[in-house]
Amino acid sequence: MYKLLTMLMTVATAAAAGEVDRPAALAALQNPGTVLIDVRTAPEHAQGALPGAVRIETADLAQRIALVAPAKDTPIALYCRSGRRSSAAQDLLLEMGYTQVINAGAYEQLREHLPSR
Repeated sequence: MYKLLTMLMTVATAAAAGEVDRPAALAALQNPGTVLIDVRTAPEHAQGALPGAVRIETADLAQRIALVAPAKDTPIALYCRSGRRSSAAQDLLLEMGYTQVINAGAYEQLREHLPSR
């Protein structure tokens, strides 16, 4: 029974992973303990970034995440240019055991809805 429940929870998490959930991200960002991560490249980040965001490209995330979110239950919101890289980053963090990871989607759309932090 335990194995079945674990498998169902894994499938449910995998199905939800990757999808942009801007309302959940905006709600999470109301909590000062939420880590906001920009997974865009340095040139993209130089064109503008959200206040308080830490830039870690998806390729470097596995090596650097513990520096900004050592606890696996840290709320994390991810964004990129379109939502695709933040989706991949979300999947990676979930595979690593992080439990509160939200794909906030595209920088431009998130910026429109986010008050100054």
